[in-house]
Order: sequence, then C-alpha cells, then structure tokens
Amino acid sequence: MEAANRGANEAGGLSVGLGIELPFEQGINEWVDMGIDFRYFFARKTMFVKYAQAFVVLPGGFGTMDELFEALTLVQTGKVTRFPVVLMGSAYWSGLLDWLRGTMEAESKIGPADLDLMCVTDDVDDAVRYIVEAEAALAAEQEALKETAAAQAEAAEQARE
Repeated sequence: MEAANRGANEAGGLSVGLGIELPFEQGINEWVDMGIDFRYFFARKTMFVKYAQAFVVLPGGFGTMDELFEALTLVQTGKVTRFPVVLMGSAYWSGLLDWLRGTMEAESKIGPADLDLMCVTDDVDDAVRYIVEAEAALAAEQEALKETAAAQAEAAEQARE
C-alpha cells in the first residue's frame, strides 16, 4: 500500500489509506493524506469497493487475495458498478490464472467472461490504457441506458395520453 500512497502523494494527488487494526501491522504509512482505520475486514473491504473506479492489484498475500476475490465477486454478480481490475506482474499471477482456467472454468464454476474481468500486465502504460478504456466504455454504456430509459418513459407517457 505504501507504494501506491507514495505515488499518489508525489504526483500531487490525494493519497487515501484504509488501515486495519491488527496486532502485527505497523499502521497507516507516512504518505497517506487521509487515513481511516477499520477494526473489521468486512467494513474495510466495503469501503475499498464502494468508492473504487479501478482496482490495481500487486503481488501480495492472503489479504490481497481476499480483497481481489471480493471485488471480482461483486463485479461478477452486478452488486457494484463494473470497474476494471488490473493484476500487475504476469509471472506472479500466472499460476493462479492457470488454476482458474484449468480448474474453475473447466468445471464450469466460473465462465470464460469471468476471466475477462481482469487484465494482467507488467506494463504500467497498458494498465492505465485498460483503465481509461474501461471507464470510457462504462460511461458510454451508462449513457445508452439513460437514453433507453428516457425513451421508454416517453413512450409510456404517450401511451397514457
């Protein structure tokens, strides 16, 4: 988390940190402009996902996997607005992705489209491009939905007249 906070801070952005109270954690790092500590993981994960415009996931441990799969599940099931998920470090993620394809997808526990919820890359420019393109596609999709809803409302109004 420190690398992301430091990058945001040094680039002049607002660096937000969502900490968790654990006996063996060092606490929120020095690069955070606005920090919130949580007692429970579920509350922290809710905040991660609620305000996310994208997830960029770097190699990590159980907590990283927990947050990644929580986000993917919420996007997959439509419980949150779809946002791009980028996995940085193709060598690190390759074993997991092989297992997802070879076991979960092969046994129809997930579908091929579910694997398309993630972009795996080693290149920061590719990650940024993926996020920007996903945001543009989502904006266009939402605009089309608004236009459809407006047309349906207008048709319903005309039918009542």
